[in-house]
Amino acid sequence: MTPAPTPTPAELDPKAAGTGTGADSAAVESLPAPCPADAASASFVVNVPGLADTDLEPEPLDPEQIVSGDPVVTGKVLWESPDGRQIRGIWQITPGVVTDTEANELFVVVSGRATIEVEGGQVLEVGPGDACVLREGDRTRWTVHETLRKAYHISL
Repeated sequence: MTPAPTPTPAELDPKAAGTGTGADSAAVESLPAPCPADAASASFVVNVPGLADTDLEPEPLDPEQIVSGDPVVTGKVLWESPDGRQIRGIWQITPGVVTDTEANELFVVVSGRATIEVEGGQVLEVGPGDACVLREGDRTRWTVHETLRKAYHISL
């Protein structure tokens, strides 16, 4: 089977073609164009480490989730199923300690390090290249040692 040709930057986002330089250009050029619901199965590629922080959108934490530090969360949804029950994206958090209640999630850490304590369960040490599965309803405490960036797939 012949692999599909890689789309050009203009095919991904005509406004992005030729607008950047160096590493920023590669990140912009690899962002998928927004897809209509009927094109939800479209293939795309994103260079996760090369995605500029400025391409991520703020995702404010509930102040009650913050245990210590001043962590900042940003992210970008890259794909969402038409029914909103499947989400794929990039997520980043700066150092600090936060709590969360998880969805069904598979993620791969691209950069950074964290310790994830699952209430009544395991303590997970995650870093670059680690794949992690969290179960819906898991109550967690994230101690982020170095700004952590992950690519994720969530099933709601």
